[in-house]
Amino acid sequence: MSIMTYKGYTGIFDYDQEADIFHGEVKDISDVITFQGRSIDELKQALADSVDDYLDFCASRGKAPEKPFSGRFNLRIDPGLHQQITIEAAANGKSLNGWIADALKEAIQRS
Repeated sequence: MSIMTYKGYTGIFDYDQEADIFHGEVKDISDVITFQGRSIDELKQALADSVDDYLDFCASRGKAPEKPFSGRFNLRIDPGLHQQITIEAAANGKSLNGWIADALKEAIQRS
């Protein structure tokens, strides 16, 4: 699987060797947006066209399009860990959100 983005929407795609075509789907929204192409350039254009069609369709219906990645997510953790993280954040002069965001960035950079 590979990833490409357009206007904040993330498309995940694969190559179907039997059909000799790339096909993909926009992830992280419940509405279905698909795209396909025979080359990477076609695939990029198909993703753009599909997202634009989705946005136009939503606008024509007076519906707000789903937005991927609001930047918010709920996390359930052990209360003791929550307390430790809060103390560590405060000790480093950071908010809880700031400390967690930094820890996640560091984890991504290590991987």
